[in-house]
Amino acid sequence: MAELQRPAHAERAEARGTRSPEESPEDSSDEGIADTSSIDTRTTASLSSSIQEVSIEHGRKYHSYKDHSFYWRPNDNDELDRLDLIHMLVQLINDGQIHQAPIAKNPQGILDIGCGRGLWCIDMGDVYPSASVIGVDISPSQVTFVPPNVKFEIDDVEEEWTFRAPFDYIHGQYLMGAIRDWPRLLKQCFEYTRPGGWVEFQDFYPEYYSEDGSLPPDAKLHQWLRLGEQALNAFGRDMFPSTKIPDYARQAGYTNVKVIKKVLPIGTWPEDAAQKRIGHLNWVQLYEGLHGMSMRLLSNGLGWKYEEIEVLLSQVRKELKDPNIHAQMSYYIVYAQKP
Repeated sequence: MAELQRPAHAERAEARGTRSPEESPEDSSDEGIADTSSIDTRTTASLSSSIQEVSIEHGRKYHSYKDHSFYWRPNDNDELDRLDLIHMLVQLINDGQIHQAPIAKNPQGILDIGCGRGLWCIDMGDVYPSASVIGVDISPSQVTFVPPNVKFEIDDVEEEWTFRAPFDYIHGQYLMGAIRDWPRLLKQCFEYTRPGGWVEFQDFYPEYYSEDGSLPPDAKLHQWLRLGEQALNAFGRDMFPSTKIPDYARQAGYTNVKVIKKVLPIGTWPEDAAQKRIGHLNWVQLYEGLHGMSMRLLSNGLGWKYEEIEVLLSQVRKELKDPNIHAQMSYYIVYAQKP
């Protein structure tokens, strides 16, 4: 596995994450995590589509590409900043590794499903210059300056794939709640994986808990989670796909299925320095993401009014800022090989 060199956008993401759990985003003067226009060491590669349709709901911007592909998280600057922060968080979770699957030293084809900003694609393009890296997302929110071996395509990964050649490695990250038909997605991955190639998925498993009982069963954080799960189910999407992906992979034909489970703190309460750093970034991404992860989902999915959602979120924020609550969650890494 290749070790990631810390790129400029990672440094900016980490700087954004220096806020303490006691300091709310409104108190910060930071304007963004990654100023992609300053990455002047990359060559420019254009997107394969200029689709830019958006809709505005509750003051947040959402993509409007293919109305049947309803997506509940926004694609405005606030959310893109959070995705940059999550990219940095995942680097810490993986100890600087950009993948866990033991892929070939010189892969030729790499696909990223739901690439978001495309920062992972950039890292892979840098580390594997021999590879052609393709990032696919339904929202045109990718950075502009990328290595010459990286390109982005705007499309729905749940529709029929039409790539010209199979891939040595297919990757997907932070797709919880985004996919309607996981078994079909894994079957398409298998079809487009070269023999001996690998598929890998990484994602949060947001079942919040505390080992010391500091997060009570009636916590508003639990209520918020259950409501979100209910709303996602109404749209035919799964909030907790990570534990099911191993079976989906085997059913699709993959072998050598490996599962890595990690525990992520939420907040700076751990004594271990590395866990404290992870917990800090995890707290920031969750706190800053509450509004974007809730508004469209609870209003369209459950019929909640804006004011009702805001009341709930204020209660969740209060819990997140309580230093006596030692909340945790899990993170799953699943990879498998095509025979």
